[in-house]
Amino acid sequence: MKKTCAIIPVSRFADAKTRLSPKLSIIERENLLKAMLTDVVNVLDGLVEKIVIISSDEEVLNYVSVMNVDILKENGKTDLNGALHQAIDYGSKSCDSLFIIPSDVPLIKKNHVKDILKLGEKFNVVIAPAKGGGTNGLFFPASSFKMKFGDYSFFEHINEARVKNLTYKVYDSFYLSLDVNTGEDLGEIMLHGQGTQARNYLKKVHLKVKSNHGSERLNVSREVSV
Repeated sequence: MKKTCAIIPVSRFADAKTRLSPKLSIIERENLLKAMLTDVVNVLDGLVEKIVIISSDEEVLNYVSVMNVDILKENGKTDLNGALHQAIDYGSKSCDSLFIIPSDVPLIKKNHVKDILKLGEKFNVVIAPAKGGGTNGLFFPASSFKMKFGDYSFFEHINEARVKNLTYKVYDSFYLSLDVNTGEDLGEIMLHGQGTQARNYLKKVHLKVKSNHGSERLNVSREVSV
């Protein structure tokens, strides 16, 4: 039976989601990232043989030390793709397939992972696009597949599969396409994230969401106590 290793790269908590600063304080952004990371790990748990979290941040590594995951500290200063290749080298030693998943996709569900793993039995590579042309899920064989995360990485990863003559399938999901960067994204969590740690936390800090007919579809604001 083939084994799959899921890899979650996590940036420094202190640098978390600065674009959300109009809506959330520094501490609130850190706590939201912790909640989203917990949601992703909870979904993966029991569906893959190994979960690896890689980070250069000691706070991140300490936070995940109580989780059912393998912990990998980045070796030296590198970018996201360099860190991922370190984790790929680690995961390839014990697994046949690898699944890269970001830490900020709180709407991911177990059926998404099951679907991708099932598709991975028919196709060498499965790619889940993010809004704006990024990649929010990447399943591939534990062999030479170069990471292309960055601007428009969805198309870069498709091209990489073609160059390597690997069969590929696009897994298109609204829920999995949401990585959290804007106030409107927070609204999507409030609307669609029932049962997630992320939504519970946003409710705890009294965020509310309303439909909007302006430039953004959702208006997110703070409830004011009277």
